[in-house]
Amino acid sequence: MTQHSDSGDEYIPSTEDDRVAERLAELTEEEAEARAEALRAGLEDYELEDDDAALLNLEAGEEDYEPFVPAPPVLAIVGRPNVGKSTLVNRIIRSKQAVVEDVPGVTRDRVSYDAEWNGKDFTLVDTGGWEQDAKGLHRRVADQAELAVDEADAVVFVVDGLVGATAVDEAVVKMLRRKKKPVLLAANKIDDSAQMAEVYALWNLGLGEPFPVSALHGTGTGDLLDAAVKAMPETAQHGGLVPLGGPRRVALVGRPNVGKSSLLNKLAGSDRVVVDNIAGTTRDPVDELVELGGEQWRFVDTAGIRRRQHMASGSEYYAMLRTQRALDKAEVAVVLLSVEEAISEQDVRIIQMALDSGRAIVLAYNKWDLLDEERRFYLEREIERDLGHISWAPRVNVSARTGWHKDKLAPALETSLENWEQRIPTGRLNAFLGELVAAHPHPVRGGKQPRILFATQPSTRPPRFVLFTTGFLDPGYRRFITRRLRETFDFTGTPIEVSMRVREKRKRKK
Repeated sequence: MTQHSDSGDEYIPSTEDDRVAERLAELTEEEAEARAEALRAGLEDYELEDDDAALLNLEAGEEDYEPFVPAPPVLAIVGRPNVGKSTLVNRIIRSKQAVVEDVPGVTRDRVSYDAEWNGKDFTLVDTGGWEQDAKGLHRRVADQAELAVDEADAVVFVVDGLVGATAVDEAVVKMLRRKKKPVLLAANKIDDSAQMAEVYALWNLGLGEPFPVSALHGTGTGDLLDAAVKAMPETAQHGGLVPLGGPRRVALVGRPNVGKSSLLNKLAGSDRVVVDNIAGTTRDPVDELVELGGEQWRFVDTAGIRRRQHMASGSEYYAMLRTQRALDKAEVAVVLLSVEEAISEQDVRIIQMALDSGRAIVLAYNKWDLLDEERRFYLEREIERDLGHISWAPRVNVSARTGWHKDKLAPALETSLENWEQRIPTGRLNAFLGELVAAHPHPVRGGKQPRILFATQPSTRPPRFVLFTTGFLDPGYRRFITRRLRETFDFTGTPIEVSMRVREKRKRKK
């Protein structure tokens, strides 16, 4: 993705020339387009490959207008620990996204997923196990489950069908009655008809007919979902409006205990995520709609990356995969770094993950309000040394604890996303390269000087440029072009990719 990994230093021009942008500004769009057409026509003298034609004929698509629509209804899955809630969630969303491990309490936060059944879209919320007399971290998990019920439009209450109703289950029922929400009772782990006798006793909970299901094998889940869809309203009662394409998606990444959950809580204005000073409390990515800068954003609070992937095991391994998936689903990554500690190899690795996934990037430095002058001096040098390759990413100094400077996050996100989607007109791009190469030609190598024949930008998100050339451009010269592209067209906050297609002149027929 990034050019800094190539060997060799960046090409340094022998003469300083600041008139490239000036000459570019003097060109009209018509003149630039005419130049580009002449260069494109010149490509016909070269041996082009089949996919070159498709690349050269790409035109920028019109942006679609995205009207606002009501948010889909919310279905919360609750129950005491280890009754199979996350397995049921995976069954409903037809994907192994929820952390499942044979250890009670692996799911600690509310975790939401997009789901669909028989043409009806809804948001599915998985929760940590609810326990009435929980203390410490478990108490906060129980609070989260109760909050999920408050914001849900309907609830699936999962019990272990083989164990029957326990005292904790009865306490959950009391909590659910207080909430006055539609509740469906799911008796999980019922794999065959011989076990049905266990289910009948659950009528005594007073929640109506129990649905016997096997989350593991999928039996009975269709009937449960049919009933759930009937119980839910058409749209979310607490969700408000979302753009048709959905709010812009932000992955919040960083090493464990760097303050991701605290920052998300401060942005959301509520204790949305379990925060504990045990490193790595968050294991599932947690989605949260956040109002920021007058807009809605969908934040994903991702599991802290603790070890290299091949060293991670169990739920940590899956959580790391989901961190990658969160980046894949996001449009922009906020990489949170703690200014109290030296920038680590792990920080650099997380940034590289975000770069490799091609996302727009914002760097957020947490605990900035606690920074003293001496640490600031060393921090700036660490940033220069270790993060020089992403000096183009906007920096926001924040305090997750107090919310200091959180208002600066939205403008940084908007800048990065705008540039991530930026398309340079083909005429302007070729005019820029023509002026740049005229002022600073590629060094002669072995008696030859490679030329840039034509350039195009086939895609955005992130911006990708393809140069048709007569020979390989030195990595250092490519880096020079990339830097000048950034400076001239302002690609703050986004990686950009510059690749080459070396084409030879057609052999004239004798």
